[in-house]
Amino acid sequence: MDPVTSTQTTLSRWGKQVRATWLAWWRVLLLGAQIVVLGLLPSSYERGVQRQAVLRNIYMATAPLLTWFLVLSALISLVLIRIVVATAFSYGLSQYALEVLVRTLVLELIPLYVAMFVALRFSMPGAEDVHETLSELQDDGVVRAHQTLLRNELLPRAVGSVFSVLMLAALSCVIALVLTYLTVYGFSPWGLPAYTRGVGQVFTPAVTLIFALKTVFLSLAVAIVPLASSTHRDPSGRYSRRSDITEFARLFSVVLLIEVVSLLGNYY
Repeated sequence: MDPVTSTQTTLSRWGKQVRATWLAWWRVLLLGAQIVVLGLLPSSYERGVQRQAVLRNIYMATAPLLTWFLVLSALISLVLIRIVVATAFSYGLSQYALEVLVRTLVLELIPLYVAMFVALRFSMPGAEDVHETLSELQDDGVVRAHQTLLRNELLPRAVGSVFSVLMLAALSCVIALVLTYLTVYGFSPWGLPAYTRGVGQVFTPAVTLIFALKTVFLSLAVAIVPLASSTHRDPSGRYSRRSDITEFARLFSVVLLIEVVSLLGNYY
């Protein structure tokens, strides 16, 4: 093959891939903006079918996961707490154990694995259900208006995912803090002043703001990124099935970006 032709073919293929990637991320941003705007409108929660759909998705995204996820989170937290406390004690650094636990477990790890858990258990399967429904409607010759799809399908699922991430993260953080106190001080109430002072030194106003924003953005990423892929059509206008690995990689890249930005905000 002519080198010039080969180079042109390679550049053309690379350009198409870049364009497809840009369009995919643009769809994510556009749909995310639409869902956020709708979510902030009181009219989106009026009595009737709309409110029932939102409440149903909040329940389905949270209640079935609540008990056993909190048990699993407590076990993971307990293991990490014991490792950090034992390591700090062996090196004579027990005074730093509390700060290390709060910073690593509460600030960084819990929001991260809560977001990925909700994504795998609710938002990604829900997005696949939306995709299959749209494909079946297209096969039947039914075209659903974009605003109807947003209000009746996408917004309730997104609200359910956001609520689930925030709720599970809040409860997991409380459990982790309680287990940390019990591991370090036992059941004695005399450690409360030192414990609250140590935790308060970590949760400065800036760190608290970054932690809250990080959790909110993680919940939005989990809610929006899978849904944006579920409503995407291929070049032929069909709702063709996409690879789950590709969708998970896209979501993971957004989650990783949020995590890196939060680390920069906390430590730089």
